[in-house]
Amino acid sequence: MVMKGKLKKFFGRFYLAVIFLFLYAPIVTLIVLSFNESKYRGRWGGFSLKWYVGLFEDEAIMNALATTLILALLSALIATVFGTAVSFAVNRMKRISKTVFMSITNIPVLNADIVTGISLMLLFIAVRYSMGFSSVLLAHITFNLPYVILSVLPRLRQINSSTYEAALDLGASRVYAFWKVILPDIMPGVLTGFLLSFTMSLDDFVITHFTKGVGVDTLSTLIYAEARKGIRPEMYALSTLMFMTVFILLLFYNRKKEGKK
Repeated sequence: MVMKGKLKKFFGRFYLAVIFLFLYAPIVTLIVLSFNESKYRGRWGGFSLKWYVGLFEDEAIMNALATTLILALLSALIATVFGTAVSFAVNRMKRISKTVFMSITNIPVLNADIVTGISLMLLFIAVRYSMGFSSVLLAHITFNLPYVILSVLPRLRQINSSTYEAALDLGASRVYAFWKVILPDIMPGVLTGFLLSFTMSLDDFVITHFTKGVGVDTLSTLIYAEARKGIRPEMYALSTLMFMTVFILLLFYNRKKEGKK
């Protein structure tokens, strides 16, 4: 019986190790290649930081990185503001209206990105809208909105609406009551919606590819354009820095969360 328990524990750990190996082996390979002196992936030329130096000297990569971060931040902020307001309105709808609205909201989430990208591109062409940074921003706000609504609405259902109504009865305006009574309670959902929108926008390629204009490049579209002739090692360095930034932020967040407990 003891032997059976040990075997079960061993296979459980082995299975977990295999899962983590498949998840992180490509990332470890990427990190190692970012320090490779040689430009060729199949040959180790020694340890070097020249690709990191070259990264910050490459104007095309830096412009694409700046565009990506500004686009993700702006689209996430605007989608969070509008999505929170819409969620508050939907929460006060009648049951049938709410069901219809939520069904419509779920369509973009379940829809393929390529369908959303092509439909938005056709819309911009139909209304003769000049495609550039603004068209990509509008497209990102559009596909981020459902994620914010689906993050905030469950929090709104959990709060007691009597406190909001009591604030109105005491003379508070609707905006003031929402800001002081409702928003603090739904803030975890709002932050979740913002972070999800930021991540989705940062990671998106398909919708950006179909709605961007000439001269507008994000990291995903720049890498796609370079993939035909071979990805430069500077991209390995950039990916490594992005991974380490997220990893360090998660460590600080988890330590802070454990400290509060």
